[in-house]
Amino acid sequence: MNLNKVDLNLFIVFDAIYTEANLTRAGQIVGITQPAVSNALARLREAFNDQLFMRTAQGMVPTPMAQNIIGPVRQALQLLRVSVQESRSFNPAQASKTYRISMTDLSEAVMLPPLFQRLRRLAPNVFIESFMAKRREATKELAAGRLDFAVDAPLNTDPQVRHVKLYEDRYVCAMRNGHPMAKDKLSMDEYLALTHIHISTRRAGLGHVDLTLGKIGLQRKIALRSQHYLMASVVLEQTDMVMTVPERFAQRHNIHYVDLPVKGVPPLETHLYWHESTDQDPANRWMREQMIEIAQRQFSAQEKALQKQMK
Repeated sequence: MNLNKVDLNLFIVFDAIYTEANLTRAGQIVGITQPAVSNALARLREAFNDQLFMRTAQGMVPTPMAQNIIGPVRQALQLLRVSVQESRSFNPAQASKTYRISMTDLSEAVMLPPLFQRLRRLAPNVFIESFMAKRREATKELAAGRLDFAVDAPLNTDPQVRHVKLYEDRYVCAMRNGHPMAKDKLSMDEYLALTHIHISTRRAGLGHVDLTLGKIGLQRKIALRSQHYLMASVVLEQTDMVMTVPERFAQRHNIHYVDLPVKGVPPLETHLYWHESTDQDPANRWMREQMIEIAQRQFSAQEKALQKQMK
């Protein structure tokens, strides 16, 4: 039997006939007429190549075939009912779910620790799989359901993808404590004389600082190009190289930093992306709310700390 050609509604009728042993009462339960029930039964008989129910004085009596399949049919219908119900509501305390999120190591460091603290308290059986999906494939992965969220720069303009800004941060020039140039300010000449670490998930291409420098005919010396901030910070602490990083990254890692001598470098802006097909999904919406609130709290607290330091 090819299930692809069987209307799932027929199994609802099958269950009703089995329960009521009467076509008229089965129709009343399902909400269709007695002729429609008879038609559904005829289609089931054809699909299974079996009578399924025999008409007797005691009502519609199931055949051995019907008796064999009633259990799996009822289990499948119950699973569908539960799935539909869960799709309309989401109880984090009872949910058992894994969210797949594409994010960089920097976003992981910002988002995952507080997110997991919250999940352990509110949703103990909710888990996270974090990895970095290729940017050009993110929309396809979100649409296919292989990815629930992407945390990335505001570069995805596909109309199928919804997004909201999580946070933004200004870039600074970071170096190890005790660096020969660890002072309050760097001149442009001093900045360009240093060797730099550049962070990018791409194999080639310029960063915001390089693009801004290029507009005024200048270029910095990049000695190391890396995908990961956390690895690069280890190199930074062991050398006299410098790295252009978000300010809050420098604060969290207790490394010396100064303002960039380059004017007009755009801030690092990070957005949360999800596919439009999941926009109204309660489980997706609940996780979005958690991530947005965590980002707001993280950066609001750090902003207050910065303002306190400046006073």
